[in-house]
Amino acid sequence: MKIESKKTISASSKSALIIACFFWAASFIASKIALENVPPLTVVFFRLLISTFCFLLWWYFRGNRIPKNIIKKNKGKILLLSLFGTGLHYSIQTIGISYTTPSNASLYAATGPITISILAAFFLNERLTFKKIIGIGMAFVGVILVLGVDKVIHLNFGKHIIGDILVLISIFMWGIFTVLGKDLMKHISPIDLTALITAIGTVYMAPAALGEILIRNFSLAHIPFSTWLSIVFLGITCSFLATFLYVFALDRTESQKVGVYLYTIPPMSYIIAFLVLKDSINLNLIMGTLVVLLGVYVTEKG
Repeated sequence: MKIESKKTISASSKSALIIACFFWAASFIASKIALENVPPLTVVFFRLLISTFCFLLWWYFRGNRIPKNIIKKNKGKILLLSLFGTGLHYSIQTIGISYTTPSNASLYAATGPITISILAAFFLNERLTFKKIIGIGMAFVGVILVLGVDKVIHLNFGKHIIGDILVLISIFMWGIFTVLGKDLMKHISPIDLTALITAIGTVYMAPAALGEILIRNFSLAHIPFSTWLSIVFLGITCSFLATFLYVFALDRTESQKVGVYLYTIPPMSYIIAFLVLKDSINLNLIMGTLVVLLGVYVTEKG
């Protein structure tokens, strides 16, 4: 495992994280489109199936294989990661998104870096320095500014309580995935590990999706082409490329410094909404984005 200097993150890792967060920001819109015509567990299954196919192609051409003794020794952690990082995580998140608003989901997503920082301090012995605390706090404030203080104050938590709780649980699961995953990267390359847990997560989701299809009497033949495009986008860019890039950076620096980049997702979501949905860009977005970037910078120096 290649750990960079505690004071720096390489340009390649920064670029990987920014691209990953951009794809995840776009996933909120793609998920909403997919959920208009397809049940949530079925969306997750096809998303993971497409992602697994991409990983298997990469695995085949790279010609790399994980030693069986390593898999056997760590099979408990691998099975746990495949739940927290793929199957159960995506299922809970996708169902949660269908029951809440994008604003609520973005606010709860902002708890991710805090969860990662606390778990990493306890389980990976990563120091939670004063600079890191200040940087993470600044980035969180930046997210609040992006969302709009008035909107945050007046969010209807009661109406969307089920969706809110599910999204919050999924974010906590991603924190566990980040910390446990980094620990396993001492024994398995990050990309091989991600490919393995994605494939296992797809197997988990197969009976769940089949059961959902049968219970709802849902026909795959009725899925519109535009919905399939959204699912393919989720599988290739969000589940494959974004996760690939995230673990690439996670292998090379502290999980706390990687996690803080998740704060760039809400500003990117609004920028994508501006580009795709022609939403307006206001002063809150500009100021909040600058504060988020400053917070990320301070955390990197911690």
